[in-house]
Amino acid sequence: MLRHQDDAPAPAPEPAAPLIELRGIDKTFGTVKALSGLSARVGRGEFVTVVGPSGCGKSTLFNIVAGLEEPDPGGALRFEGRSCHAADLLGRVSFMPQRDLLLPWRNVIDNAILALEIEGRPRKEARAEAMRMLPEFGLAGFEAQYPHQLSGGMRQRVALMRTFLFERDLMLLDEPFGALDALTRALMQRWLLDVWQRHRRTILFITHDVDEAIFLGDRVLVMTARPGALKLEQRIDLPRPRRPDLVTAPEFIRLKRTLLEAIEEESLKSFQVAQENAR
Repeated sequence: MLRHQDDAPAPAPEPAAPLIELRGIDKTFGTVKALSGLSARVGRGEFVTVVGPSGCGKSTLFNIVAGLEEPDPGGALRFEGRSCHAADLLGRVSFMPQRDLLLPWRNVIDNAILALEIEGRPRKEARAEAMRMLPEFGLAGFEAQYPHQLSGGMRQRVALMRTFLFERDLMLLDEPFGALDALTRALMQRWLLDVWQRHRRTILFITHDVDEAIFLGDRVLVMTARPGALKLEQRIDLPRPRRPDLVTAPEFIRLKRTLLEAIEEESLKSFQVAQENAR
């Protein structure tokens, strides 16, 4: 059931004004065109998920938005309503890659404050701020533990806490739960939504899991096979907070079918191109 009389969950909000916009973005690496005419927007406070066939350019898109890669000339980037280059975004967004990248010689609290230290925050002040946030991330009592002493889910919580502590309006999360087992992954998804709804940061989230994309997102962006462009923008008009039983609801299944059909169509194109190139 989607709705419970004692619950009265809120419907999905109307799209907010764009925090970041990409218009006609191309990216070429040598002879390989990774992105072609990609246009997308992310509203302030939105949770937008990105899916697509393998090799479609999702990580390239993230690297551009993070300021790590400059797109080819001709497209346009806008951040907070102003035109910018990708390099202008460096340090203005927080970015969590697929691996947690925790430093093995640093304990939980010192891993969490790494970005704050790099920014020049006094170590004592940064540690105090992180200590206040530990309970929210389920890490109270683990501040002195080292990465090798933590489960995979707890390591991801530390990495996400580090990303939240680096206070930026836009957060980029690149498959943060991809390496976790199914049960831990489901728990982490619900926990992340709880944290997001308290902080209301803007999140752009890459995943290969269509269920995850629907469960988390306000909108799902489906990318085409390489060169990547936007094939489908699917609004997720499902109530929040998202309940675990949502994944079996008819509305959820209909959305999943639509997204899978779009991804499978692009995956088939990619396979056919690979076959032609191999001849």
